Amino acid sequence: MQPTAPKAESVTVSERPVLLFDSGVGGLTVLREARVLMPDRRFVYVADDAGFPYGDWEEAALRARIVELFSRLIAEHDPEIAVIACTTASTLVLADLRAAFPDTPFVGTVPAIKPAAERTRSRLVSVLATPGTVKRQYTRDLIHEWAAKCHVRLVGSVRLAALAETYMREGFVDEEAVRAEIGPCFMEEGGRRTDIVVLACTHYPFLVNRMRKTAPWPVDWIDPAEAIARRALSLLAQDDRPRRDALSEQPDIAVFTSQSPAPSVVKLVRGFGLQAATSSTV
Repeated sequence: MQPTAPKAESVTVSERPVLLFDSGVGGLTVLREARVLMPDRRFVYVADDAGFPYGDWEEAALRARIVELFSRLIAEHDPEIAVIACTTASTLVLADLRAAFPDTPFVGTVPAIKPAAERTRSRLVSVLATPGTVKRQYTRDLIHEWAAKCHVRLVGSVRLAALAETYMREGFVDEEAVRAEIGPCFMEEGGRRTDIVVLACTHYPFLVNRMRKTAPWPVDWIDPAEAIARRALSLLAQDDRPRRDALSEQPDIAVFTSQSPAPSVVKLVRGFGLQAATSSTV
């Protein structure tokens, strides 16, 4: 009689979540796309609202803060993968996170300069980003590598991330303020016009309808969220997992480093299928 092989241990979707990290609630754009591509995964969304906005931080202090936060987040949640749904954080600290936590795969968010350079017809491209992303050498290296034949204008917006947070929480935004922030993106040279604007902050896609309305002419607005979600999916183990609805399901949660998000924010994340949770580590 042949010995019976031991039954393979079942790995359920709820055991190790996908962790999404952002300075605020802008990373919900990435969560929305990730849910479409990974409907059977559990998600932990972490908003470092106590540190928002990241543009106000000195680089060394922000780098130390994020690495220290992740030492606790990984210990508590043991994510299968961590997605840094924030361009400012990614361009600053992604290498440090990978070095500090080599057993955790990380996916970052970088300005979508390569696809913009591939798609532009006028060769006039703008990158709309936070001031931190604009000033980093990482961003200039991307332009040099992928868009050397284009005129790429870097536009650092001080206000757009905060305007997006307000819009997401309260449902309205000052359209003239949006117009002023996006205005420098639009160039005209030798009969050519800017035809692509890269949204290099995950907050910005929430305002894209207002941007279209207030823009001086139509352009292609590149949202990085789907590409980020696809990259995360490509790094996850593709095994024969049971569907989540067949499991004793743990909820998707949102963790706020302030420990006291405003009621409007709690309502917002609930609309994205997240349960606001208290973390013992942040």
